[in-house]
Amino acid sequence: MFLAALLLGGISLQIYAPSQFIDESEPVARSAKAVADGLNSALRVSANPQQTLDAFVQSLGTSEAIQFRRAGADTTAHLPVEVRTPLGRVPSWFVNLLSIPAIGAAFPVTIGGSRVGDIVFSPDISADIFEKWVGFVAIASAGIALTLVTGLIAYFTAGAALGPLRHLGEGLTRMRMGDYDHLIEATGPPEIRRSSEQANELARTLERLSHDNRSLLRKIVSLQDDERRDIARDLHDELGPLLFGIRATTVALVEAMPQENVDLASPAQDVLQAVEALQQANRRILDRLRPLHIQELGLEKSIQTLLQNARLQATGKKLTARIDPKLNDIDGPLSQTVYRMIQEGVTNVLRHANASEIDVKASIDDRQVAVDISDDGIGLLSGQVFGRGLTGMYERIRALGGTLELLRENGQTIVRCRLPVGHAAANKPANKRPERT
Repeated sequence: MFLAALLLGGISLQIYAPSQFIDESEPVARSAKAVADGLNSALRVSANPQQTLDAFVQSLGTSEAIQFRRAGADTTAHLPVEVRTPLGRVPSWFVNLLSIPAIGAAFPVTIGGSRVGDIVFSPDISADIFEKWVGFVAIASAGIALTLVTGLIAYFTAGAALGPLRHLGEGLTRMRMGDYDHLIEATGPPEIRRSSEQANELARTLERLSHDNRSLLRKIVSLQDDERRDIARDLHDELGPLLFGIRATTVALVEAMPQENVDLASPAQDVLQAVEALQQANRRILDRLRPLHIQELGLEKSIQTLLQNARLQATGKKLTARIDPKLNDIDGPLSQTVYRMIQEGVTNVLRHANASEIDVKASIDDRQVAVDISDDGIGLLSGQVFGRGLTGMYERIRALGGTLELLRENGQTIVRCRLPVGHAAANKPANKRPERT
């Protein structure tokens, strides 16, 4: 807008200024011609024309618009190159912009038919130039002021709209990340306010659905744990005694068998070894179904025992661990989930990662339990997703409101789990331990 105002002002001056200069100087030019005509008439009838001419020149005084110049002098009207005023100098580029026409004129004065000089009309147009300069500055100042006002209006108007839009965008981003608790401030224009209110209503709906989904997942996990507990109880109470009875009977047969009866001794030893293998397999299954020693040893010691057994299997591999002793302060589904997360993660690394170094970190603070299992193995294939084991763990972690990520950073594959503590952490009395079952 400012440039447009300058351009229009310059075009207007170039179009209209020359004709204005001519119109304004025309009356004075006619006066100068009348003076020249009158002087020539007076000289023709005068007894002493030279004396009359001298008296006329003296009467003109210091007039700048109409002057008498004797023959031989320069009678060309010179346009002002620089215009100075009490308020300052008018720039030369502006004077050139005006395209001032030739408005001066010279009228001859004769005595006895001989030209003795000229009545010269050479007006001072400095005031006119200054007047147009003031008008041009006014136009430019108005354009600048209008531009500033428009810019300020646009700034505050855009700010009033962009602020609520930014809040709306941030709120939608929080919703995408699963944060439904922080509602969007409904401000700004009516359309943005309505959008914010609708987004808040959507957040409330998603929060209810998320809460219901977590409750359903917790019920599913609880049912799975109950089912595992029942299966573990059946294996422990029914299969365990049967295997013990078979082993005891086989041992008795071996001891009662004559030493020279080699044909029966070897099969009996095979049966005894098979029964011992079944008992070990039964214990491993029971441990995976329900790690009862968590209740007896505490979570930290149970994890250390788990990792110690993993070191025995990880021949030629370096397994380091940093387990926070404060993990003993949690129990119930949270402690079982942490234990199974580490168990599943380490098992996956040993089976599939082809890693030489494994690092396990588990810590707890007032807000969450953090578990990181990293290795320097072959990493992730493009588009690889969780396997069956980690998928099951992901569902358990979701049920507790946590997160599970599979990352590749700095040549390390990382399984990262975060579980909110909430009300799951309970300070267990030191003198009260669950009974052994």
